[in-house]
Amino acid sequence: MTDDVAVLGAGMHPWGKWGRGFVEYGVAAARAALADAGVDWREVGSIVGADTVRGGYPGYVAGATFAKALGWQGARVTSVYAACASGAQAVSAARAQILSGLADVVLVVGADSAPKGFFRPAGGDRPDDPDWLRFRVLGATNPTYFGLYARRRMAVHGDTVEDFAQVKVKNAASGALNPNARYRKRVTAEEVAASAVVADPLRLLDICATSDGGAALVLSSMEFARRRGAPDPVRIRAVSTVSPRYPRTVLDLPDIATDSAVAVEPPAETFRTSIARVAYEEAGVGPEDLSLAEVYDLSTALELQWYEDLGLCSEGEAAKLLREGATAPGGRIPVNVSGGLASFGEAVPAQAIAQVCELTWQLRGDAGDRQVPGARVGITANQGLFGHGSSVIAVR
Repeated sequence: MTDDVAVLGAGMHPWGKWGRGFVEYGVAAARAALADAGVDWREVGSIVGADTVRGGYPGYVAGATFAKALGWQGARVTSVYAACASGAQAVSAARAQILSGLADVVLVVGADSAPKGFFRPAGGDRPDDPDWLRFRVLGATNPTYFGLYARRRMAVHGDTVEDFAQVKVKNAASGALNPNARYRKRVTAEEVAASAVVADPLRLLDICATSDGGAALVLSSMEFARRRGAPDPVRIRAVSTVSPRYPRTVLDLPDIATDSAVAVEPPAETFRTSIARVAYEEAGVGPEDLSLAEVYDLSTALELQWYEDLGLCSEGEAAKLLREGATAPGGRIPVNVSGGLASFGEAVPAQAIAQVCELTWQLRGDAGDRQVPGARVGITANQGLFGHGSSVIAVR
């Protein structure tokens, strides 16, 4: 297809708590991706960096920061920020440059050096930001939000804490096979249940950590790939970066109190469902075509929600899908065979790129002990604060 772009290389800096700057992680990942692609840095026509708000000014201009660290060579530079969806926005920008003819080869890089504990809102007071309001007005930090979402699934769909624990058990088993994962140890359901309560009903092992790490991709036009002897590369066929459909996200409380005319019908589909739908429509595939999925398992309960949002099962059937083993390695639709955030933790601007790295290795048959046999189509999914969608579909 003319709208495909080739994934020539993928590279990562292992996740962990290394105590060093994000630039080091990003450069290591970039060099690994370039080596994987067999492309020299001087051949790259454009570099797109996914920003981190925790790296000071260099983090706000990540594209230029990584270009400088690799050695100025005249490439176009782009820096993007979309919270947890920053990596997908970077892939989208790179893809647009390739398809428009602005560059034949684009390097995409994201890296982070994360604080200990949960993420706090950055950048000062933002009363027009619904996520800032959630933190400051409601006191609903991310773990609190995850716990409320888990409670909703329990109340509406009958999910249990045992179901949530099995998501961790599944992902930890895959992470134990991934050399780039931070946590490479299998976990039992009993160990999940015995871990400390963070936001009832979720335990410590139900919630992902914050991590240091980096990921990079070398993308190119199909013509460049063929010239370089790669006639059948992994190809990116769709990138969905949609926003929600909520007419009045920030409530004007006096109006709400006195004028019912501002009330609106809820959207016909949830935000996450729309992210997947747009990706499927652009790629011309459906859930039935998938070989695997990499989803943003900020908590075990949220992974179950993604099963439904991606159309892997009907609403309320996610726990049943899990219990049947359909989302485990060897199942009908393996989910998070990388180990997911359960095994990596969040290195925010790198994670959506890392998801595409995993799809690339799986579709090439290079995933080693965690290989999904015969993988041909994969999807990634996450979402970023302030209404950033994120989904990539890759094919082989």
